[in-house]
Amino acid sequence: MLIIGEKLSIIAKRVREAMAKRDKGPIQEIAKKQYEHGARMIDANIGPAEGQEDLMEWMVTTIQEVVQAPVCLDTTNYDALEMGLKVHNNEWGRALINSTSNDPERWPIMDLAAKYGCDIIALTVGKGGLPADAEERSAIAAELMARAGEVGIPMENIYLDPLVLQVATTQDQALKVIQTIRMFQDLNDPPMKTVVGLSNISNGCPKQMRPILNAHYLSLLSYEGLSAAIADAEEIVTTVKTIDIFLGKTLYAHSYLEM
Repeated sequence: MLIIGEKLSIIAKRVREAMAKRDKGPIQEIAKKQYEHGARMIDANIGPAEGQEDLMEWMVTTIQEVVQAPVCLDTTNYDALEMGLKVHNNEWGRALINSTSNDPERWPIMDLAAKYGCDIIALTVGKGGLPADAEERSAIAAELMARAGEVGIPMENIYLDPLVLQVATTQDQALKVIQTIRMFQDLNDPPMKTVVGLSNISNGCPKQMRPILNAHYLSLLSYEGLSAAIADAEEIVTTVKTIDIFLGKTLYAHSYLEM
């Protein structure tokens, strides 16, 4: 499973201050730590970045100065995305745009993915609100896949995102997302790649409970075929390695956690 290290978010005070000051130190420290714990892509969440379109360019170059991994460009700002894609070092893998959706306002972002040949997250929601169940999410996914095909994005460049919601406030949706991951496997041959924002499941829960909820939910999603998770690599690395043992993706050895 691909772990996309999530700790470089403008929501975090330390990261936000480093972005404002263009201080590379904290950004590179966090990126290296995520990579050392198994993240093979680093998420750079800069928020809307209105009037700061060059921030994504700075983030991409700052991260890739110290980590030989692709970057997930996490913003709704079209111009910021393009500036980041222009400087992204594709030697270490394709960049990933986070994200487009079935909202017409987000369709132009697909054009960027086609233009730069990068991967893109397709969030299975539309302008009409949150999908009710796995069937509705899959119907939206099919529409997004068709639209992507129209602009020239290969199916293998798309990660479908079923939208994980808080278990504390929308408990019934937790199971529906698991069912959606299973259903997404039948939308294409070979199966579509899938991704979730894992920590969304435990938002609003007590701090000591969040790692427990995240780890167990990841196990259930993985069994249904989840391809990638945007998550804290430090928190979930042992979970991912153990899941791979049970699913037969790694040969068991007493030292498997050290491998």
